Amino acid sequence: MAQNMKAVKLRMKSIQSTRQITNAMGLVAASKLRKAKDKADAALPAFKILRRTLNNIADSNKDFTSPYTRPGRSGKWCFAVIAGDRGLAGGYNANLFRYVAARTEGKDCVFLPIGNKAVEYYTKRGAAMADRQFSEAADISISECFDIARYLCEKFKEGEFGHIALCYTEFENMLTMKTKDIPVLPLSDFAGEQDEDEETVRRIIEYKPGPEEVFNAIVPEYVSNIVYSAVCESLASELAARRNAMDAATKNAEEILEKLELSYNRARQASITQEITEIVAGASD
Repeated sequence: MAQNMKAVKLRMKSIQSTRQITNAMGLVAASKLRKAKDKADAALPAFKILRRTLNNIADSNKDFTSPYTRPGRSGKWCFAVIAGDRGLAGGYNANLFRYVAARTEGKDCVFLPIGNKAVEYYTKRGAAMADRQFSEAADISISECFDIARYLCEKFKEGEFGHIALCYTEFENMLTMKTKDIPVLPLSDFAGEQDEDEETVRRIIEYKPGPEEVFNAIVPEYVSNIVYSAVCESLASELAARRNAMDAATKNAEEILEKLELSYNRARQASITQEITEIVAGASD
């Protein structure tokens, strides 16, 4: 009986330590989440300005052409996949990889993994990878996002990739994260598209050295902003998923502790009862 009580006590201490760790990890994820969401919101104004400028150039020039708006010469797809850097985030990474697998089925494609888990996943499966240097998604800066965008734009212009898409997890709220993919190149949607915030009176703007040159110069900046926003959204989603997972683990630990404490009290009560019985029996003799 004493050995059983000792084993329960040791198990309770182990569960208490685990609860402290999961609770701390949940608090850390919650504190980092706000910063990640603020970074994603801060990138939105620049994205709108760049998109509005591209729309204006494409809409104000009837004979406008750009290599970024024409269909790619190759049938190969390049999927930039943004995953997490660490585990303990529930089904965050697994859901993303499952979604990407469904979207890439039957396509001739290569992957540009961003995040440690994405690099590990596609390395283990021997998938074709365009580059694997961006292994830390949480540490990617704006300049590194521009390097990614410039690489993708150059490969598209050279004809190595005919289509480029970005797969990531969009943060909606603490309980809802949505896996999605967005087309990056070609920019087929820039064909007379009007921005909702654009003034009704169209202003005549002169671009130097020319509208096409300005458009082509802006595209890498535009793509880098898309990548940076997606990285921030993915980081926020990963942190939210980790916080939810740690909260669930903490609650499970508390439930297990309650059951173990009940078992310990029962064993202790049984041990005391047995001792009293033995004392009474000894006194009777």
